[in-house]
Amino acid sequence: MKKIGIVVKADTEAIKKADELESWLRSKNIKIFRRENLPPKQRISDRDKSFAPADLCCVFVLGGDGTFLSAVRWIGDQKIPILGVKFGEVGFLAEIAEESLFSVAEAVLNNKFFTEPRMRLLVRVIREGEELVCETVLNDIVINKGALARLAHIETYINDQYLTTYSADGLIVATPTGSTAYSLAAGGPIIHPAVPGILMTPICPFTLTNRPLIVSDSACIKIRLEKKSSDIMLTFDGQAGIEIDEAHTIIIRKSAYPVNMITMPDQDYFDVLKAKLRWSGSRI
Repeated sequence: MKKIGIVVKADTEAIKKADELESWLRSKNIKIFRRENLPPKQRISDRDKSFAPADLCCVFVLGGDGTFLSAVRWIGDQKIPILGVKFGEVGFLAEIAEESLFSVAEAVLNNKFFTEPRMRLLVRVIREGEELVCETVLNDIVINKGALARLAHIETYINDQYLTTYSADGLIVATPTGSTAYSLAAGGPIIHPAVPGILMTPICPFTLTNRPLIVSDSACIKIRLEKKSSDIMLTFDGQAGIEIDEAHTIIIRKSAYPVNMITMPDQDYFDVLKAKLRWSGSRI
């Protein structure tokens, strides 16, 4: 018996469509593991530690980018293919629209699909030699100061070589997939998902010459805060976070476990990009 996961946004229309999909799959003798997307946890210690069953043949995600990122965290380091279905605001991680769901689901059941590996980042947070957090992210990690805090002073090293100290509201370290998320809003470039790089984008830097930087995906990025830093948060894909100070060291490198995103043959990355960014000549 095939087993399929469904992760659904807490939205009336998405839940209704998920009910239809579940009923349709059960009629084909498919076992379903369904999970409703919960609001992001403010603290990493509050995260749900459960993971998707290892024998799922795929996961359907009905919702926006936040729901997709939640589903990726549920899959963890497993190679389970994942497909996003758009609901509500148009996101960058959904591959198909709602009206295509059942025809695509039929193709998936018949193994008529491709997968595209998307790089993730492995993020470790260390304090006094002890590893406090070890997380993987598909989009980005963000170091951000509180609303009333002073500028964050963020010491940054590439392969143990000092790069610079960003004096800014924060710093985003993103994958190519995450280049169209928060980093884009902060002025970072768009990177094609197949480009092997890691993007570093300062948020409102005090020094205007501190520009976004792309480094090799083989690089190891090390980040520390200068002394007397307070009210600074580190967040993982916008799903969970941890408060950090000068005693913490953040180590970021390419994860050995990419996300296997299901793609359709008629989908072109640049057509999707133009449509979602509403560039001239786009097909919406």
